[in-house]
Amino acid sequence: MGASIIDSSIFGNIFSTDAMRQVWSDRNRTEKYLDIERALAVVQGRLGIIPPEAAEEIVKNCDIDKIDMDKLREQTERIGYPVLGVVSQLNALCRDKLGEYCHWGATTQDITDTATVMQMREGLAIIDGELKAISDALAGLSRRYRDTPVIGRSNLQQAIPVTFGFKTAAILAGIERHRERLAQLKPRVLMGEFGGACGTLASIETGAMETQAGLMEELGLAQPDIAWHTVRDTIAEVGAFLGIVGGSLGKIAMDVKLMMQHEVAEVYEPFHPGRGSSSTMPQKRNPISSCYIHAAVSVVRQHAAALMDAMIADHERSTGPWEIEWIALPEAFCLLAGALKQTRFVLEGLEVDAAKMRANIDLTNGLVMSEAVMMGLGPYIGREYAHDLVYDLCREAIRTNRPLLDILAEHPEINVHLDRAALARLCDPANYLGQAGVMVDKVLQRAAGAGQ
Repeated sequence: MGASIIDSSIFGNIFSTDAMRQVWSDRNRTEKYLDIERALAVVQGRLGIIPPEAAEEIVKNCDIDKIDMDKLREQTERIGYPVLGVVSQLNALCRDKLGEYCHWGATTQDITDTATVMQMREGLAIIDGELKAISDALAGLSRRYRDTPVIGRSNLQQAIPVTFGFKTAAILAGIERHRERLAQLKPRVLMGEFGGACGTLASIETGAMETQAGLMEELGLAQPDIAWHTVRDTIAEVGAFLGIVGGSLGKIAMDVKLMMQHEVAEVYEPFHPGRGSSSTMPQKRNPISSCYIHAAVSVVRQHAAALMDAMIADHERSTGPWEIEWIALPEAFCLLAGALKQTRFVLEGLEVDAAKMRANIDLTNGLVMSEAVMMGLGPYIGREYAHDLVYDLCREAIRTNRPLLDILAEHPEINVHLDRAALARLCDPANYLGQAGVMVDKVLQRAAGAGQ
């Protein structure tokens, strides 16, 4: 029974993915506890901190299939934490009371935090793959539409022409920065925890630091310089990363929604029969994936804020802020996975109407080329005077519903300097794309280098 949108049998694969749910599942989390207990026994047996036969027995029984999950649920409800229930069951599985050496010198939060880091490692690997696929899709659009004019918009108003490749390359540059951020944050955040009750490893008389180092080596995690039980910047950093990635996905979704409006109709989400239709209006083609992306990433940002709240922890072991992470972190990962999947779907199958893009540029009868005209006239009559003159002529074009080119060509202060042919060149959107192509090429080159 799924009560949340993430676990819903109906909505679950819209707002998340099976792969990310598996990462944060009860079974995988419990398996991580066992992986840590196994590694701890191996290291401590090797160091002579626990008897070798105890280490061997513990390792043999660190098997998720030997854990009674129903019993673990009951134990967790009674105790308040699942780790002690796992240790209790593991102890009972071992012969001759050798299981008493399980969890030697560790505390619940050591195992919980380290398991969380291992889950984050798996979740970030999924995100990394999706970001790479999204980057590839954006690169393909940027190459294909490098020189395709589309109107740039400012305050939802038509501004000046850009290219559709320029729009997608700007987003691509942001996605590539996210990939850089992910590579940079991994060494900081993929760090295990093993400090004992208050982080000092006082419970292990000899070999404490060697145990910690060996444990992290076994698990493939960084060794902390000092315990971080109540210093939660690394978890919050991951939350912030998820939030800003979601912001970029939301930007994509917002532009697609706006460009799918009937009055704009420049791009469309991929078509499938019946997708996006209305129960009452057969003509509609709603932006379904973009709506899901918008909703999911909005909640991810709230979870990022909650993870920052969890940083405000008391003393060496906290009373409540830690548990915020148990709620917010898995949901943030799962929702972002869904948003990434929907974004990839949209971009890989995006339908682009270049003819409609050009038609929309022409909607204003040339008014969107007023800056080009102003700059072209500037050397002859001064930029500021040219601005005021062109402004007045734009108002006249709007009032009379005539092409701006006609009005410009008739004006004596203008045609004395520029004939109609020269003005037509200034009013051609293809001639006022600036360095868009150069910038697109730079982004594509950088992205290609990062992918090697």
